[in-house]
Amino acid sequence: MKYTMSVLVENHPGVLSKVSGLFSRRGFNIDSLAVGITEDPAISRMTIVVDGDEYTVEQVEKQLNKVIPVIKVKTLQTGKTIARTLSLLKVSVTAGYRAEIMRIAELMGARIVDATRTTMTIEFSDTPERTDTLEALLRPYGIKEIVRTGVIAIEKGPDPTRTAKNY
Repeated sequence: MKYTMSVLVENHPGVLSKVSGLFSRRGFNIDSLAVGITEDPAISRMTIVVDGDEYTVEQVEKQLNKVIPVIKVKTLQTGKTIARTLSLLKVSVTAGYRAEIMRIAELMGARIVDATRTTMTIEFSDTPERTDTLEALLRPYGIKEIVRTGVIAIEKGPDPTRTAKNY
């Protein structure tokens, strides 16, 4: 099963290396990793997706809490989070299929951000599952290139993730 972890860390050089090193030293694979600063520029949030069982995730959480620049670790609960990825898909286009590809993009809520005589680049931000659906719909037309970000996620509801230091 896939688990999404939200990790608040001090925004310093080398923190990403320490956290990813912890995963590799223990043989845990990271399915997705996204990092960015938070509302406080001194803190970054890492959203990490790992595949494993509850025991594995519990062990990862315990190990992360031992890393000095880590402020807070929280495994997000499925159904209680909003998760998104950003994707750019470059699709081969012929005159006969241009309108079809535009309709698929419109139907899925994607934007066409670049067009040439032979290609269209589509921007899409949604759940990983809907991103997979768009990719499957466009594949028969000839996808030339795909770029996807890692998953970013936030808990639903009014409460922000609180830190131990109350940043």
